This record gives sequence, C-alpha cells and structure tokens, in this order.
Amino acid sequence: MQAKTLKTLLSLCLTCLLSTVHAADRRQVQEPTYPQQICTTLNPEPGNNQQRIQLAIDNCPEGQAVQLIAANDQNTFLSGPLSIRSGIWLWVDKGAVLAASANPTDYDKGNGICGTISDQKGQCQPFIHIDNVQGGGLVGEGTIDGRGNQIMEGTTETWWQLARRAQKEGGYQNVPRLIQVDNAKNLIFYHIHLINSPNFHLALSKVQGITVWGVVIDTPADARNTDGIDPGAATDVTIAKSFIRTGDDNIAIKAGNNGPTRFISILDNHFYSGHGMSIGSETNSGVSYILIKDLTLDGTTSGIRIKSDSSRGGIVENVKYENVCLRNNIFPITMDTAYEGKKGNLIPWYHDILLKNVSGNGGNVLLNGYDSDHPLEVTFDGVKIHNLQGWHQQNALVHVAEGGLTPAPSTIPDTPAVETACTCEDKWLSFPLSAPMI
Repeated sequence: MQAKTLKTLLSLCLTCLLSTVHAADRRQVQEPTYPQQICTTLNPEPGNNQQRIQLAIDNCPEGQAVQLIAANDQNTFLSGPLSIRSGIWLWVDKGAVLAASANPTDYDKGNGICGTISDQKGQCQPFIHIDNVQGGGLVGEGTIDGRGNQIMEGTTETWWQLARRAQKEGGYQNVPRLIQVDNAKNLIFYHIHLINSPNFHLALSKVQGITVWGVVIDTPADARNTDGIDPGAATDVTIAKSFIRTGDDNIAIKAGNNGPTRFISILDNHFYSGHGMSIGSETNSGVSYILIKDLTLDGTTSGIRIKSDSSRGGIVENVKYENVCLRNNIFPITMDTAYEGKKGNLIPWYHDILLKNVSGNGGNVLLNGYDSDHPLEVTFDGVKIHNLQGWHQQNALVHVAEGGLTPAPSTIPDTPAVETACTCEDKWLSFPLSAPMI
C-alpha cells in the first residue's frame, strides 16, 4: 500500500466500517452463588497452616468447600503453596486472611533460584495453583495476601524490592505469582480480596469458561509486575463488577505461545492506579472477539491500551470498547505496535477496533500501526477527550462514525463533533475499603 493511498484512506466515515459482528463470552453468565456444602471449616492455628489446609482440600468431596474462618481473636492462616483439586472450592470467609509465606524455599522448584535474580525465570511455584481441573474456585469476602511487602526469610529485602532491583541490574526476578490457573475449565472467583502479590495476582493460561465477579485487587502502584488479572490462551471468560488498583496492568489480555485468546467480556469494572486495560504485549497467537463495556479508569497511567512489537506480535481484531470513562491518564488511548522496540518476524496487526461512547480528560492519544501493509484500523463513535494534549499517529486508518470524535486529528477534515459524550459524573466510585494489610 503506497503512502498516498494510505493518506486517502485516512478519511471521514459516517458509518462504522467494522466488517464483522462483535462478540464476547458465549456463555450466559450470571452472578455466581456460594457453594451449598462445606466439607471442612478451619480456624487459624499458630505457625504454618499449609499441611492442614492442603489435607482438607485433598479430602474434600467434589462440589464442596473448605472454609477458612476467623475465630478466637485470630484471623490469619499463614501458609506455603496450595493446590486446588478439581471441583473443590476454597472459601476464605469475611475477616479471615490466607497469608503467603515469605520463605523463598517454600516456593522453589528445586534449583535454589526462587527469591534470587537469575538468567533463568519462572523458578518459583505460585502461592495457589489450580491445574488441570474442572469446576470449583475461590470465593468469600476474606483476603488472600501475597505479602510482597514482607522481608523474604534469609534476606534483607522484600519480594518487591528484589523485583525492582532486577529491573535496574538486569536478569529475572524469581518471585511467586499469587494465583496461577492452567488447563482449567468452569472456574469461579467470587468476592475474594487479593492483595500484595509479589507478582501477577490472577494469571490464567489455557482456560475455558472462567467467571471473575466482584473481586477486589489491591497492591501499591510502585510494586513491579503486579498485574491484576491476565487471561492468556483463554476462551469464554467474563470479568465483572471488580475493583483493581495495582502496580502494572489492571487487566492484560494476552495470547502467547500457548494459544489464542477470544470471546472475552470485561463488564462494569473500576480501575484505579495501574497501567490500564491492556491487550498484549504477547499477541502472537491472536486476540479476537473482545467486549470491554462500562469501565472506569481513574488515574491509570494508560487507559485503553493495545501493545506489542514484532518480537511477539500477532493479529488483534474484533475488539469493542463501549461506555468507557477516563480521567487523569497520561495516555488515555494507546495502540502501539512498537511497544518495547524489540524486533522479530511476528508482526502485530490491529484491525476492526471500535471505541464507542468514550469520555476522557487530558493526556495523549497514540495510534501506531506497524507499516502501510499492516495498518492499525480503528473506528471512533462518540469519543471525546477534553483538554487533549496531543494526538500522534502513523500507519493508522482512522474512521469516524456518526457519533463523532472530539477533538479530531487534522488528517480527518470535517469530522462531526461529539454532541452527547459519555456521561461519567455518576460512574466514579471510591475504591472499596481495603482488606487487612498483614
């Protein structure tokens, strides 16, 4: 495609040019309920509770729950890594805290590398592992605390300090994720508080039929690589009515080497500090059929963000953002195919992207397609960014539907102004009271 042709296509379009119908989670998803049967109720005991909790999980009949409760003025279950069986629920009751051990040897995979900076990565087990299961999940209004702010046993620094030092010195920080889900179907995460993870809070890989509803995730803005929820190689996932503030992506939809991610619904959520609603950076297996609706991004550094580069890029298509409220964002809208500038032959190509009824205030818009043969294609329909500081684009086909775009780039003359912007005044909610910080 010649540059002149590309410039010609950067023109006003009064109707949405998306060629395919937007879809999302194909299930009929409703608010979950709590398990009807409890096989075991546990009170906190001094010391490490790992063995007694794991024994209760292992002996619990399928379809029932192991419940952790606060009792006798004690609320904290200190534990090492736990594994959840198929069909089993772990219920952390209101007021109870399941707290992760700060001993790296508890998580080490056998090479003595967990809790160190190394040229190897992934050398720590997660705190909670859900692998090769169907049914069950994590519920309750209690707290799972990764204690990333605690000094690691045998060292002088916290998990987070190790991660930040690795960023400065080079090498991989080997720290545990809070919850890792692999090869799983039909799981529910309901009303649980996840705080202070040393790394990602809830990572999903090779999963189908996952519901995350009413979850609260809370970790400081300066805690490195502490993503909130990361669906990868995931199909039919709904994340709804959750509150997330963290030190990295609030949600990051990924599609690395394990397979594509598609049919994802992100509905009625609220984000605070963090790096925003992201797709990427791994997109090489393809991301498609994504619906992000009724979202507030209050103070995230980035807002709506698609990010990748040719070292791990792929096709991102059929993505719809609707009724999105942004404020105090440095980059309210970013779609970048040169995210970290790494080179390879995996071309990131974003097209059939729709932003409908989006309102922001300040910051910069960045639209960066890969090249003229793989342009970024995006449609704006009722998008208004007040006090926009800058609009930067290249290799981008920008269409404007009848709802308008304000302000519009100079490359699109005679663009209709937005008459009725997305109303956000009643959408901003205070972050809910944090769970206990241990």
